[in-house]
Amino acid sequence: MTAFVPSSPALRITLLALAVLTCLPDTAAMAAAGELPAVSSRQRAEKKSFTDGEIIEGFLKTAFGAEYHLAGRVDRIRKFDGPVRVFAESDRADRKTQLAKVVADIGRRVRHLDIAMIDTNEAANVRVKLVRDRDLYRTITSFYGAEKAREIRTSLDPQCLSGFRKNDDFEIEHSDVILTVDNGDFVFLDCAYEELLQSLGPINDTASVPWTMFNDNVSMGYFDVYDQYILNLLYDPRIKAGMTVAEVKAVLPDVLKDVRAWVKRVNDLKE
Repeated sequence: MTAFVPSSPALRITLLALAVLTCLPDTAAMAAAGELPAVSSRQRAEKKSFTDGEIIEGFLKTAFGAEYHLAGRVDRIRKFDGPVRVFAESDRADRKTQLAKVVADIGRRVRHLDIAMIDTNEAANVRVKLVRDRDLYRTITSFYGAEKAREIRTSLDPQCLSGFRKNDDFEIEHSDVILTVDNGDFVFLDCAYEELLQSLGPINDTASVPWTMFNDNVSMGYFDVYDQYILNLLYDPRIKAGMTVAEVKAVLPDVLKDVRAWVKRVNDLKE
């Protein structure tokens, strides 16, 4: 199946939004305990306390707009409105195992998101294509066509990529994620977290928020506290697909209060 092909005649593609992570060096090998030093050092230095204004700013800047878009309006909330099932296409068992752990971690930390791996492509609404770095551009071309692939390569020069299509109600119908498997463990995890999370809706990268992985100058390799705030806000039932900025701002204070309590609990945060 190629990307962004409707599953039925009734489904019309109205948006293709792409997010990328630029090239990063592989700076660490796996530690004996199974952790990457490049990840654990970031976790030790992580900022975990944020004002309401800091959280809301990042949410609005990432949930609206798109770093690169081919069609459709981008001034509305976009999200899945139902279970998210992820299928990994690869013969690399080690990377598929890592990806499954990433998906499980996201599921544990986003309260109202039902997300899990699945064994069949037919039942999946998120497809993750795992490729060698040398095959990345060819894979992008097979997904989006030669002309769009050239545009993506020229403007973004991606190392990994995600995109989604939505329906007329701004509900995400299907997402595609492309990850490279041979650029090291840190790059793989960094890409996997960012692209999977962006495929759920917060597709816009921003250089003005220093705490989010959706900033091309920031590398994480794990699901940080700040981005947990963003995803939990997005998937709260009171934030609905199709909402405008004004509509979201009207409900954010109440939603943020509950999200703060959840993120504190799931991360065992202090006051």
